[in-house]
Amino acid sequence: MEKYFKKLQANSGKLLATILSIFFIFLAYNLYQAPVSGFENKFMYLLKEYGYIILFAWGMLEGEAGLVMAGLLSHTGDMTLYIAIFVAGLGGFAGDQVYFYIGRFNKAYVYKKFRGQRRKFALAHLLLKKHGWPIIFMQRYMYGMRTIIPISIGITRYSAKMFAFINLISAWCWATITILPVWYFGEEILVVLHWAKEHWYFALPFALVFGGSIIYYFNKASKKKEKEL
Repeated sequence: MEKYFKKLQANSGKLLATILSIFFIFLAYNLYQAPVSGFENKFMYLLKEYGYIILFAWGMLEGEAGLVMAGLLSHTGDMTLYIAIFVAGLGGFAGDQVYFYIGRFNKAYVYKKFRGQRRKFALAHLLLKKHGWPIIFMQRYMYGMRTIIPISIGITRYSAKMFAFINLISAWCWATITILPVWYFGEEILVVLHWAKEHWYFALPFALVFGGSIIYYFNKASKKKEKEL
């Protein structure tokens, strides 16, 4: 059994790619077969019918958009709040475990595939050396480093059990602090979304500027951190 488990760990990257490919094919098929008309209605049907499965996969990819969706569906009663938090956190945990084992058992592949990310890997190692386990807890909130950090920790001799424990707690905290406010302010958010849909010509440029500003800020903060280290 241990032999098969180690083989599974060594092929964690291929396993993740296969699972996600099957999942997206499954979603596309069910979206096409949804018993409602119109893309928007089909998409909402899919979310309500397979919400927890979608949320788990979205959590593996660590997309906050999936957590916002879960918060809104919890607000409307189409999801149970506590189950949504549990499933989203479990997905986030599973995704980072895969990245960790990619680093641990596929070092040659990582060095070849991420050759252009050497500075980020060096930064991740320095952050781990300087701050220790808190960097595992905080990496979900570090734009541009969320995949690099678990892979880079996997390359080191850091304890797999300790990483898994901190990663699990971090994932559930991440899910909670994102889903809970969306659930609580769900009515206000739905009003804003309805307005954005009706006035997309105002909402779209604002969203692009706002999103671009956030990306610019985090890129600047990352470069500043690199210089400090």
